[in-house]
Amino acid sequence: MQFIDRTDAGQRLAVRLRHLASGHPVVLGLPRGGVPVAYEVARALDAPLDIVVVRKLGVPYHRELGFGAIGEGGARVVSDDIVRMTHLGRHDLEEVEHREEAELARQAHRFRDGRPRTALRGRNVIVVDDGVATGATALAACQVVRAQGAARVVVGVPVGAPDAVAALRVVADEVVCLHAPRSFFAVGEWYGNFTQTGDEEVSALLKQAAVRPPRSVRTEYAAGGVRLTGDLALPAGAEAVVAFAHGTGSSRHSPRNRAVAATLNEAGLGTLLLDLLTPEEEAHGGRAKVFDIGLLARRLTDVTHALRDAEGLPVGCFGASTGAAAALCAAADAAGAGEEITAVVSRGGRPDLAGDRLGRVRAPVLLIVGGADTDVLELNRRAQEQLRCPNLLHVVPGATHLFEEPGALDQVARLARDWFLGHPPDRP
Repeated sequence: MQFIDRTDAGQRLAVRLRHLASGHPVVLGLPRGGVPVAYEVARALDAPLDIVVVRKLGVPYHRELGFGAIGEGGARVVSDDIVRMTHLGRHDLEEVEHREEAELARQAHRFRDGRPRTALRGRNVIVVDDGVATGATALAACQVVRAQGAARVVVGVPVGAPDAVAALRVVADEVVCLHAPRSFFAVGEWYGNFTQTGDEEVSALLKQAAVRPPRSVRTEYAAGGVRLTGDLALPAGAEAVVAFAHGTGSSRHSPRNRAVAATLNEAGLGTLLLDLLTPEEEAHGGRAKVFDIGLLARRLTDVTHALRDAEGLPVGCFGASTGAAAALCAAADAAGAGEEITAVVSRGGRPDLAGDRLGRVRAPVLLIVGGADTDVLELNRRAQEQLRCPNLLHVVPGATHLFEEPGALDQVARLARDWFLGHPPDRP
């Protein structure tokens, strides 16, 4: 079993942890790499997300040998056996603890950006990491969380060495590990993308999780003789909603579009993640229909019309790949019918497939393309020449077609957010 990245690992781990949702748990990620995994678990379980900052107390003359660990709130775990074996005096213990307490406080403040830590007393707690090799940090985290008053401690990891997983079962009430291969060398070997998680990413995920997104509601819309499924999320006081048109080989479950949608929700915009093909069409000949831009555009037009009537809100469109062409065609058709699509954003899209309808689009259009996606970039440049509406082509340096590079998708989300907010429906 191999995971695409930490997001993929977190989503797959969340499936195995769903049975814990009814216990209203707190999800704690181990910084740094465990936090992106924990973020996906917390989202799936609709649980609060925080971090568990643990500092190992190392023997002064042999730092790798830990005689204990400390955590926030005065949590302290010390092995009396190791203290006796290493002949550590009281002064030695205090010196190490004071040094590590200062570093612990600094890390916790930096990651949380000043927000208070989540109280754990009496709560069910899920400790999440991106994997365990020796398990030392996760073991210490369990003990620290227990010392903070947690009623039940569960460890969740995508992958782990069998010995480490067995050791965790001794200190945790439950351990959920998706893969414990006999041949285990390092956690990173089980990930396609194991890029180091930075401090900024940890802080951003915690901040995003603190702003609880609205619950999405499964909806259905009649369009062209079929019923299409979507996930509608409307923040309180939303003044507009953005319909997502997915592209080749994607669906409303796309983690990339869901990440963008979350950023729009945080900004107060509603989102509709929509499948433009039925499950039957996807299973039988869906590949051909993905490139039937006329069909996709007609369906998107029907849905945006129904969405506008049902919610009483202006509608914008976000399109990816072939979905971008459908969004542009729908915007052109809306303009021709005297209706309005407030704005259109294309992520790695194929606007060229909109053909001569590009010249009839009146909504402001933002084209976002990765700098390393050279073929699609050239197609976007040609399409931009045909647009007669306010438009902008933004190139994300070094990004490939799926914007998988660190920070690339975050940049897409921010650009889309600012474009929709900057082009409200009542613009002159």
